[in-house]
Amino acid sequence: MRGLVLAGLALAGLAALPASAQTNTIVSFRTPSANIYCAYTSGFGPVFLRCDIRSHLRPAPRGSCSEGVYGESVGMTKAGRAHVLCISDTVYTPRARVLPYGYSWSRDGFRCVSRSVGLTCTNQRGHGFFLSRESWKVY
Repeated sequence: MRGLVLAGLALAGLAALPASAQTNTIVSFRTPSANIYCAYTSGFGPVFLRCDIRSHLRPAPRGSCSEGVYGESVGMTKAGRAHVLCISDTVYTPRARVLPYGYSWSRDGFRCVSRSVGLTCTNQRGHGFFLSRESWKVY
């Protein structure tokens, strides 16, 4: 259900733009374990990479949200530091392409590497994050 929110926002954004400006993009992928789902987005604001971890960040990060959930998602722009996000939706999609262990995904300055120990993603400035069932890190 929450995945429909992201899709609805994408469609609403497409409808609000003239035909010549419709350059909105969403690219989804997931780890083979189906524990981490990521979405690259452009055209909805700053270019952004967000990854949700279904097993939650462990250990739980300090912080909270006034609305939504904290501790299930991290994200970053092309140049900024990665950070834990407050979310009220999800980037989970059953159609997400599997990024096999040992392979990488890259687009527009972002690069993610899938390994059996976890997922590491970086941006063009070297900021990034690592996610796994046991640990996580943003930098």
